[in-house]
Amino acid sequence: MITLKPSTEPNDVQRAMIARKYGMFIHFGINTFYDTEWSNGKLDINGHRPAAIDAEGWVKNAYTAGMNYVILITKHHDGFCMWDTDTTDYCVNKSPVPVDVVAKVSEACKKYGIKLGLYYSLWDRHEKCYKDDKKYADYMCAHLTELMGGRYGEIAELWLDGGWDKYPKQWDIPRLYDLAHRLQPGCAVAVNLTIGKGLRKWTSPRFRPERYKEGMNIRYFPSDFRLWDPHFPREDDPKLYTHGGNTYYLPFEATICIRNMSNWFWDPAYTKDPLVGAQFIADKYRLLTDHDNTLVVNIAPNTQGVQEKEDIDCLLSAARLLGIERSAE
Repeated sequence: MITLKPSTEPNDVQRAMIARKYGMFIHFGINTFYDTEWSNGKLDINGHRPAAIDAEGWVKNAYTAGMNYVILITKHHDGFCMWDTDTTDYCVNKSPVPVDVVAKVSEACKKYGIKLGLYYSLWDRHEKCYKDDKKYADYMCAHLTELMGGRYGEIAELWLDGGWDKYPKQWDIPRLYDLAHRLQPGCAVAVNLTIGKGLRKWTSPRFRPERYKEGMNIRYFPSDFRLWDPHFPREDDPKLYTHGGNTYYLPFEATICIRNMSNWFWDPAYTKDPLVGAQFIADKYRLLTDHDNTLVVNIAPNTQGVQEKEDIDCLLSAARLLGIERSAE
């Protein structure tokens, strides 16, 4: 079984992740059409009616803003799948607009030469087998095989979320990690709220990134890097953490929203919330990348399937401050 090897230095997968530096999160799903951040898995799929899906525009925006990868929502806590799948009826291919969003974004990433990462929620509020840990692990593995088995090309990152709804052992993270690395050897894999005690619903502030101390416990093992959105590590961010008596090197990926630090999905009031600002993004970019960490900024597409112009203008202003803006011509 493939697992993370003890080390006090980054491995090849981690070095490639550190080199990517800067990416775009894309929260787009059934929640977009119901004005909500989280939903309970019971929203009618007939509400999924994007006027368009401008996947090429999303990726082009990331590219021109100097970003080197995107992370796309494939399944949020509601369980709605954003790719063509036969594992469930709660998916885009059963909706009024049966467009495989993962395929569209994958094609755009290839066109612009940037990497594709995938967000996948462990927690699933729709799937009936969810409470049976073995059956649900099989269900997740079927999904990861579809997503990472070659249909969508190279997958650079797998961002797992929602682990707090069960005890860490119930997810069988070693199995998911092994499968992901067998299908995509160069993929960096991590579970949100990576560091802390192995308890259910454990989100104590003492384990937030700004309070990390060398040698703290890895809650979700194996993970190739650390996550705890939407928080930032301190400047002297420690990189060495422990599990089972061994020490592991883990970089950190900060994931933030461009508006109000908490607007992941678009809603009708989205544009009323303030932008974090170009200088803020530039400062955080430097803080993170100067210390071998990465930054991901969420830009939520609206119900028309496009990203807000003000959001992109802010990203481009940050890119100019950093000297990383690109031309897509």
